[in-house]
Amino acid sequence: MAHLFKRNVLLGVTGGIAAYKSAELIRQLQLLGANVRVIMTHGAREFITPLTLQALSGNPVHTELLDEQAEQGMGHIELARWADLLLIAPATADLLARLATGRADDLLTTTALATAAPLLVAPAMNQQMWRDQATTDNIATLATRGVHLVGPAAGEQACGDVGPGRMEEPTIIAAAAAGLFQSGLLAGKRVVITAGPTREAMDPVRYISNHSSGKMGYALAQAAVDAGASTTLVSGPVNVPVPDGVHKVSVESAEQMLDQCQALLGECDIFIACAAVADYRPASIEQHKIKKGAEQLTLELVRNPDIVAAVANSAQAPFTVGFAAETNDVLSYARDKMQRKGLDMIVANDVSDQNIGFNSDQNAVTVMWSDGEQALPCASKNSIATQIVALIAQNKP
Repeated sequence: MAHLFKRNVLLGVTGGIAAYKSAELIRQLQLLGANVRVIMTHGAREFITPLTLQALSGNPVHTELLDEQAEQGMGHIELARWADLLLIAPATADLLARLATGRADDLLTTTALATAAPLLVAPAMNQQMWRDQATTDNIATLATRGVHLVGPAAGEQACGDVGPGRMEEPTIIAAAAAGLFQSGLLAGKRVVITAGPTREAMDPVRYISNHSSGKMGYALAQAAVDAGASTTLVSGPVNVPVPDGVHKVSVESAEQMLDQCQALLGECDIFIACAAVADYRPASIEQHKIKKGAEQLTLELVRNPDIVAAVANSAQAPFTVGFAAETNDVLSYARDKMQRKGLDMIVANDVSDQNIGFNSDQNAVTVMWSDGEQALPCASKNSIATQIVALIAQNKP
């Protein structure tokens, strides 16, 4: 069954009588696992109150393009980056026309231009307005740009007319939204993904680790499942729920992670090394807790195994994707790492930016392969993961 597990759905509500259905649509999206935020146009507020949709979504409703409460006053950019999907329901004839011409004269249309997330529209209008050539042309224009359409349905309308133009039922719209993430790009493939940090023990209670939250690796696991892959996640300790359909193998140390990855190589077509593996571990682990005594403590460290290099250079090497988390000269270091370790692809990101990377819900990366690269601008980690999986599918032999 299609789902929207942890997906961020930005719902745009425009000024039509079908706006009353948006309340039920929020509930249907949430039943599929989505986080929902709402943008309302001024016209929409004539049909249903922001308070109603705020109570149902559990989030403040956004109405104004210039929002003093938003970070740096740019609410449309924050919402655009947050969204994994922009869903507009109802989408009036006026809204479709403004989208087709690239207008950006309110919060909703500005966000539509600013987001990298897919756009799904559910038209709702009088049957003659739907049949009008101008609307037909606008729909065709939006289709050429990759905008997805659900409905409209046919039947009796609020004005008394009968014909096409009714907004589809919320259950159908929610199912269409979930279906957008079921790409089938990796159908039949077996994917192994590492995620999170490793912990390298010093004694029974202390360890060396890093700030990785695991969010990017878990988003990749979700994207791989959505693409039809049989997905195994080899994860260090994190507090992130496991996506439905993903088999998780829990580990602590780099050596444990390597052992598990090597054991899975015979059942792996694609290997994605997203974990933040500690480069070094203590040379020895104390059997008892180290007591506080001297002013200084010297700790001898030894190098950990290079998991991604070991996989990439194994006899049964899968298509291998690495990650390069850098703080400077990001692209040059990443390409050198890809060539030096024999990787098929690498994902480079700048972890010096506090707004993306470790512990953030957003990321911005550049994906590199032997004869190309593509920058993926700042968006939710779910959106970035979906784009990475699509690039893997395009480049895998």
